[in-house]
Amino acid sequence: MKTTRAIWRAVHVLVHIFAGLAEIGVRFPRLAQAQRDMRVQVWASRMVRQLGVDLRITGPVPVAGPLLLVANHISWLDIVVLHAAHHCRFVSKSDVQRWPLIGRLATGAGTLYIQRESRRDALRVVHHMAQALKDGDILAVFPEGTTGDGNRLLPFHANLFQAAITAQAPVQPVALRYVDVATGANSRAITYIDDETLLGSIWRTLSAERVRADVVFGEPQTADGRDRRDWAGDLRRVIGALREAC
Repeated sequence: MKTTRAIWRAVHVLVHIFAGLAEIGVRFPRLAQAQRDMRVQVWASRMVRQLGVDLRITGPVPVAGPLLLVANHISWLDIVVLHAAHHCRFVSKSDVQRWPLIGRLATGAGTLYIQRESRRDALRVVHHMAQALKDGDILAVFPEGTTGDGNRLLPFHANLFQAAITAQAPVQPVALRYVDVATGANSRAITYIDDETLLGSIWRTLSAERVRADVVFGEPQTADGRDRRDWAGDLRRVIGALREAC
């Protein structure tokens, strides 16, 4: 039964991915940026459904930028789920750009890429982030820097918070949680950690019976004199509390 379900979903997901690639190549050049953003959100919402994942959104959903969304990181699916909740431009590791199919979609959605091992590249991305925020964009980052198991938060890297300080832009904490609907516990099917392969994680997601993605938006906040490290620590505590309340 699981295999049949996974294959059925996989076929629909692949059709949806190729439809998205075609839209990026053919329609996007003729659309205004606001129209592109809306199409990305619509595409992401449909993708979540094609994967068999329910979506529950609570809290104050963003309306407009400038704004930096800060979320915990569990899975490759986080990007799609957050796009479905509200379009934003992600700051992601450069590896994503090389992922088959997904990289092209991420680039089409306006992702900013960073080489995490390079301090110089981090400074470049912070500069571009600050400019994007000044231009009124909504950006999103995963300050843990890698995916966790969904049960605990990893330490937050503070470097990218400098962009919000420089641009004098608010930051909004977001908590993500994937729930096994049958048990109410954290879903193991969605995780992408340690030595797991991307394909293995995707297959588990496709095979899962009922999973719900919870997206909890906290209240936006400004730096109020905090440096990036203090702000990162405070936001980590807020996201931890939001996650526990899911």
